[in-house]
Amino acid sequence: MASGWNKQSNTRSRARGAKVRVKTARGRKNSSTRWLQRQLNDPYVAEAQRLGYRSRAAFKLKELADRYNLFKGVKRVVDLGCAPGGWTQILTEELPDDAQIIGIDLQEVEPIQGADIWVMDFLSQDAEQRLMDALDGTADMVLSDMANSATGHRQTDQIRTMALCEAALDFAIKVLAPGGTFVAKVLQGGADNELKLRMNQHFKSVKHAKPPSSRQDSKEWFVVASGFKGRPEQENE
Repeated sequence: MASGWNKQSNTRSRARGAKVRVKTARGRKNSSTRWLQRQLNDPYVAEAQRLGYRSRAAFKLKELADRYNLFKGVKRVVDLGCAPGGWTQILTEELPDDAQIIGIDLQEVEPIQGADIWVMDFLSQDAEQRLMDALDGTADMVLSDMANSATGHRQTDQIRTMALCEAALDFAIKVLAPGGTFVAKVLQGGADNELKLRMNQHFKSVKHAKPPSSRQDSKEWFVVASGFKGRPEQENE
């Protein structure tokens, strides 16, 4: 993968070829045909298949990590909304063998060597405590690729996504070690003002980014909050 965000990626150039056209089949909606054609012609999908990644989303984390040096010194990570496992795969590749990686999702996720994956609702009452109990210490990173199913109503989707991001941030503030990092999916326009204010209160740096592998017609962006300032009780540790 190319490290420069303004340069055309090696993934895109390696996978470029003649476009595949998909004929509309009986019973298939036009929207489904367009989705299938896009998948078949997406260089990141082809490269993910070649490398054995479970989704093209793996490249989003890899590109964010390359740009912001996310993995330096990281030994404990919680990956929220990890299905189908693309981000978790990158973590197991990039982090030390003794790193603790916990991924959770509502959906079943095929096992990934080097990671502990749970089927669990992060918004359930006991989820945060169970995760904190499972960690061997404070976390160095909390990732959230959680997303609700799109409704097509922009304001509703934005509110639901922000609610997930806010829940993930609440958890990150409870479990991160000083200097830790929080990365979460947001929608176009980024985090709302209240959420940005909270992040700026707790982190030294807050950036919004759209990695090259995120489709240009997608409304998704990511917030990268680094340099966790710590909780009051950590100041005395």
